[in-house]
Amino acid sequence: MAAMALITSSLISCPNPNIHQLKPNLLPRSLKQSLSLRKPERKQLVSRICCSTANKPDFSSTAKIRSEVLSPFRSVRMFFYLAFAASATLGGLIAFTQLIGALSNPSRAVGVLDILKGLGIDLAAVLLFAFLYTRENSAKNAQLEKLSREESLSNLRLRVDEKKVIPVSALRGVARLVILVGPSSFLVESFRRSKPFTEALLDRAVLVVPFATDGDKPDFEFEEDDEPRNKRLWQLTPVYTSEWARWIEEQKKLANVPIDSPVYLSLRMDGRVRGSGVGYPPWNAFVAQLPPMKGMWSGILDGMDGRVL
Repeated sequence: MAAMALITSSLISCPNPNIHQLKPNLLPRSLKQSLSLRKPERKQLVSRICCSTANKPDFSSTAKIRSEVLSPFRSVRMFFYLAFAASATLGGLIAFTQLIGALSNPSRAVGVLDILKGLGIDLAAVLLFAFLYTRENSAKNAQLEKLSREESLSNLRLRVDEKKVIPVSALRGVARLVILVGPSSFLVESFRRSKPFTEALLDRAVLVVPFATDGDKPDFEFEEDDEPRNKRLWQLTPVYTSEWARWIEEQKKLANVPIDSPVYLSLRMDGRVRGSGVGYPPWNAFVAQLPPMKGMWSGILDGMDGRVL
C-alpha cells in the first residue's frame, strides 16, 4: 500500500515528478515500460495523464449557489434520473440472464417473448433516463457558464468620479446599466440619440457605460443649460480597460459577432443581461419597456426588466 501511495503521489503532481527515485522492483510491469521511455516522451506521457482534466471548467461557489437558487429542483431531478436509469439497467441485466437461460433450455422457450418484452422496456427506460439526465446536465453547465460570465462582469471596475471606483456588482439593485462598445464616433452618436430620452432613462435608473474600442476618449458635449442630474446618465467610465476588452471579446465570440462591430448590452436591475444587439441602442424601447423607479409603479414592478438572455 505504501508503494502504491508513493506511485500515485508521484504521478498526480503535474510539474515534473521525479520518477527516477522510484524503486523498479516496486513497480508493475506496465509502469516499468513507461519508465523505460526516453525523458521527453516520459514527460509528455506524465503531463498527458496528470493534466487531462485541466480544461474542465471550474465554476465558482457563487455561480453554483446562484444556479441552485434559479433551478432548485434540478439536482433532485438529476438524482432520480440516475436512480431510475440504474434500476432499469439492473432489470435489464436480470432479464438478459433469464433470456440466456430460456434459450439454452427448450422447456423454458415459451417465456422468451415475455422476457424480450421486459428487456426491451428496460433498455428503453435506460435510454430515456440517460437522455433526460444528459439534457439536464447540459442545461446546468450552460447556466453555470452564463452565471460565471455575469460574475466576471460584476467584478469589472467602474469610475464614478475622480475619487470613487466601484465594481459593477455595487450597482445591483440600484441601476440598470447599458454597456456601449465601439469606436468613439459610435459612442458620440449614441450620446446624441439619447438626449431626447435623458429624463425618462434616468427615471428608470438607466446608466450608460461607454467603452471606446479605438482608444480615443469620446467627447460628450453637454449643453450649458443641462442640469447636473442629466450628466449622470453618462458619468460612468470603465477602469482597467484590458479586463473589459477581454470580457467583451469573449461575449462577441460566443455570440458570433465580428470583433470590430459596435454593440450594446442592457443589464437588468439584478445585474443579469436582459438584451443585446449590434448597432445603436434603442433608447425609445428602453423607455417603453422598463418601469420607472418612482411613482405608483415603484415597488410593484421592481425587477420586471425582461427575461434573461
